[in-house]
Amino acid sequence: MKVSKPARVKGHATALKWKNVKGKRCRPPIHSSDLTSSPGMVTLVKEHQAAVKKKPSVKRLKKQAKPLSGDGKNTVIQSGSGVFCANGNGSMAVTMDDESDDLQDWSAFAQAALRNGENASNGVEAFRSGRLEGESFHYCAERDDNQNHAVLVMQKNQTLCFRGKCLLTCLYGRVEVMGFTIEEGQQPYPLFSPASHCPLTVTALGSTDESRDEGIGVTAILRKYLTPASRKKLMKKISLNSSVILLEPMETPLTSFLSSFKDHSQLFCPPVSELMSAVLDTPLNGLGVIPLASEVKGITMSQSYRDALSTVVNACTGDVDRCVVVLVCGTKNVGKSTFIRILINTLLNHTNAIDYLEGDLGQTEFTPSGCLSLSTIREPLLGPPFTHQRMPEHTIFYGQSSCESDLERYLESLKSLWSRRPQCRETPVIINTMGWVKGFGFQLLVDMIHLFPVSHVVQLGHSETIHCPALTPEFLRTAQGYQTKPPAHTAMDEFTESHSPARSYVHLIAQSEFQGVGRQGASKHQRSNELRELSLMAYLSQLQPSDQGPVWPLHCLTPYQVPHTAVAIGVIHCEAAPSHILYAANASLVGLCCLGEKVTSRGGPVVLSQAPICPCVGFGVLRGIDVARGLYFLLTPVDPSILRKVNCFLLGAISLPACILTTQSGFGGEKPYVTTDYSFDLSGAGKIRVFKGLARPSQIGM
Repeated sequence: MKVSKPARVKGHATALKWKNVKGKRCRPPIHSSDLTSSPGMVTLVKEHQAAVKKKPSVKRLKKQAKPLSGDGKNTVIQSGSGVFCANGNGSMAVTMDDESDDLQDWSAFAQAALRNGENASNGVEAFRSGRLEGESFHYCAERDDNQNHAVLVMQKNQTLCFRGKCLLTCLYGRVEVMGFTIEEGQQPYPLFSPASHCPLTVTALGSTDESRDEGIGVTAILRKYLTPASRKKLMKKISLNSSVILLEPMETPLTSFLSSFKDHSQLFCPPVSELMSAVLDTPLNGLGVIPLASEVKGITMSQSYRDALSTVVNACTGDVDRCVVVLVCGTKNVGKSTFIRILINTLLNHTNAIDYLEGDLGQTEFTPSGCLSLSTIREPLLGPPFTHQRMPEHTIFYGQSSCESDLERYLESLKSLWSRRPQCRETPVIINTMGWVKGFGFQLLVDMIHLFPVSHVVQLGHSETIHCPALTPEFLRTAQGYQTKPPAHTAMDEFTESHSPARSYVHLIAQSEFQGVGRQGASKHQRSNELRELSLMAYLSQLQPSDQGPVWPLHCLTPYQVPHTAVAIGVIHCEAAPSHILYAANASLVGLCCLGEKVTSRGGPVVLSQAPICPCVGFGVLRGIDVARGLYFLLTPVDPSILRKVNCFLLGAISLPACILTTQSGFGGEKPYVTTDYSFDLSGAGKIRVFKGLARPSQIGM
């Protein structure tokens, strides 16, 4: 494909003139009084501080705290500022009586309770496990306003559950996030905990080296990040089982682009249901990290869930004769994607790479929806799909978020992807599937187990059921798929040389127990269509410059111009007359594909008569079409060296988010491509859908 960049596109509204944006964004310094750049959270902090000032002061106890008698399981400690309940499992609940001007007694008590490895005078080790929340942050975290970061000391088994985004570096010990272990000396890892998904939890694991001298090593580490007074305070909290992490604010082209739209400006803030549990005044303020109290649960895993993870990890890390291929299936909203992310992160603690076959068209992991892909994963996935969009090694653009209209093409696409994987490769493989587990959807699951060398099938369910027949090896011996049939063995087969025993695999059932399992999220950003839009917008954010300058609206970016004769164009999700294809493709998302044969033209656009199964190297937005000059104007983040191989544009049912066309900054006058003067009652106004997986009643008997 021959491409070039014009200085200006003619024939369009004056509001869409190309312009260069120079200069970098000037960001004001972040002060410790600010939580995030979100106006809503700043307002919430001010209301919280005003409410605290209105509380009447109460005279506090001046004597040292004394333990009360207990049964050995639950101990109550009373101090001047509140009541501490230390449970038998080591967790700590804090109930504050009131605020007071006398903070000296409370500070002395808290520092004694947090001292490294030493018991407080009341015989209880406070804050030794459980979630970090409330006042505890003021005794185990220190912030450096000059460098704009914070250092947090966590004791073994302590957790930090939060909303927001940040860079995490482990300075001492080890911590775990979504199954991945981060150790000291490793690179900083980006953490994303948006309102669209379950909040992330950081868990302290402690150190594995019991012979080390924590005093000298930690002092040298903290010297780079904290002032002498702050270092001295935190050193009192560090023991051999402590973990020390560095939290830094993070702003990327992705987060800047998303926050530039009003609907997504609060994406990394707690949703309304969690606002009352947000810890608003901590040393982490202004870093993009909003801790949550224990009322908000992080990722919860049942025992069967943990057992399934352990079984698969042991199989992948043990000595096995063949490559481990794990197929994960289950109904909608049962947590398949979360299970797979935790499994991938856990496996990356033991192996360098994992192959991932994407079979879910609706909720894809690395690409916009409507794609089937084969990826090699080498980095942990510490956020939802839209935070790690990347082009896999092999991708096929199916063009729809469901395969029900063409089951044959779906299966053939998966087989084409699998054939591109080296058969001698011993890397573990994880196969994701759709949430369609009834009717034809269940038959497709049977096909996938028959077609691929599956060694483990993990079937997720909830409410003590799996919502479809159990896909055991015994069931698969007689189950019929949409494309495959069970082997027809007879009693004489076992005496013949041609008989081969049925292939077996390990079948695991895991019950999900998280809040809201089995139903779609009702809060903003949690519905399936919103998640698909977030993934697509995350892909389009790659169009932004990498120098962290101002956000460029898409209509201000200079497109490539592509001759009509250099590429073929086709519609793969519905029937369209050749004379109408350019109207349908204008201002639409297209897959950039590579046909096996050369495209030939007689002077006009080349239109495909059927949907091909061919490699896709990325996506682009047809910014405009100039019929007079025979040019497509294309916006895409794909590198020009790869674009030269593209000779096909495929248009599917994956639409651009409405905010791209209606709420971008810089528009003047009437918005292009947007109209309200439209009626679906007119003949030809809607899509003509063709279902290729089932014969119509009129075709039966023909």
